[in-house]
Amino acid sequence: MPIALAFLILVAIAWPQALQASEEAWQALRDGGTIALFRHARAPGTGDPANFRLEDCGTQRNLSAEGRRQAQAIGEAFRARRISVGRVLSSRWCRALDSARLAFGDRTESFPPLDSFFSGRDQEPAQTQAVRQTVQDWRSSGVLVLVTHQVNITALTGVFPGEGEMLVLRPKPGTGFDLIGRIKL
Repeated sequence: MPIALAFLILVAIAWPQALQASEEAWQALRDGGTIALFRHARAPGTGDPANFRLEDCGTQRNLSAEGRRQAQAIGEAFRARRISVGRVLSSRWCRALDSARLAFGDRTESFPPLDSFFSGRDQEPAQTQAVRQTVQDWRSSGVLVLVTHQVNITALTGVFPGEGEMLVLRPKPGTGFDLIGRIKL
């Protein structure tokens, strides 16, 4: 019983802080000039099957029904909050493209530096640097949406995001970026 009580107290203390952090992140998106870095929506499993082929979604791990609903909810949250989206870039993996398209429509563009390097760690430094440069160079009143994979996000930010979770970044003048907050719908 004492452990359960301690857990409830911890949740009661942390919950308002998490809500405040999420609201700060939404406000930063409303203000524009920020980056919404998403892990693709729910796609059960890890990595890709042995017969994976980029051009064939049937050989890949894909969004579940829950993941499709999650991706649609992301887009609905942006529209409800009147977030101005400037550009949407996605990994070429079907689960990422589907997440981006369900949330933001056909304006989604494939961007190979966002492709998963789960099975190709030798590609990590170059891809991470290309994404870092894209984030640092973003100068627009709208939001840059990037849809990618856990390994890519962790390499860039050090954060291990959940499926469908968004990190809000703000480019720093000169170099780097600040992590404004995390949003999980």
